[in-house]
Amino acid sequence: MRFLRTEDFQLKTSDQDSVLNMDVTHQGLTPEQIAELIDLVKKVHGFDFSDYTKASLKRRLTRIMQLKKLSFYDLKQALINSPGFFQDFLEEITVNVTEMFRDPSFYKALNSQVLPYLSTYQHIKIWSAGCASGEEVYSLAILMRQAGLKDKSFIYGTDINTVVLKEARKGIYSFRNIKSYTENYQIAGLNGSLTDHFTTMYDAATIHSELKLNTLFSVHNLISDTGFNEFQLITCRNVFIYFETQLQERILELFYNSLCPHGFLCLGSKETIRSDLFKRKFVAVNQKENIYQKIGS
Repeated sequence: MRFLRTEDFQLKTSDQDSVLNMDVTHQGLTPEQIAELIDLVKKVHGFDFSDYTKASLKRRLTRIMQLKKLSFYDLKQALINSPGFFQDFLEEITVNVTEMFRDPSFYKALNSQVLPYLSTYQHIKIWSAGCASGEEVYSLAILMRQAGLKDKSFIYGTDINTVVLKEARKGIYSFRNIKSYTENYQIAGLNGSLTDHFTTMYDAATIHSELKLNTLFSVHNLISDTGFNEFQLITCRNVFIYFETQLQERILELFYNSLCPHGFLCLGSKETIRSDLFKRKFVAVNQKENIYQKIGS
């Protein structure tokens, strides 16, 4: 048997649009094949994707197979024999689309409806779950700085993907991206310019070291890991849409238990609490942005 090498499977993302528009030869992935891949990944790598929405999984598996022109058999062999391939596989499956001050209206609502309440705490602990490459964590750090709360706040950024967490710790972003984020910053109604919070050099920008001081990035799996602190604020935006209802409820239980009394949970405009049980455990502070406050202890 020919064993496939790691270098044979480095996923390329430069041709995303053309790849997604080409004739798909792998749309015939059956539910049984998807279940087989889920079981394989769980046994070999310890990651359980069984409660991810099957439609989303199928799209992303198809995309991986297209990018590398893999058959179903080849994909299984790569997952078994190429640890380096699995990191790329994980990055594709878990979705790492993010930007600074994404959905500026959310940051406006946070600034006006949540931070005045948080300012009454002696210490403010924030958890950005599914933080990807760190843009949301640093956006929150800037927000806390402008509100005069930086010195008493600490922000934890977690993700399942170790590769994007390395990028987050560096806090270095292309200047082209920073320029595109500037509009978000302005719409969010913050003072000055976004570049005031970065040191720029050539084509890159590095977040100011003082904004890094009160942040910590670490690996955390929302599916299998437990809580690790008590927080005043938890953000988990644009993540739930990839989970089945049962998994959403398990993670909501994790967030509920990780919040202090009357702490805030932010799910973002595209997601909401659908469970009747958790509708009784949270009250909506802002229904448009799906910002909730914990009821009870």
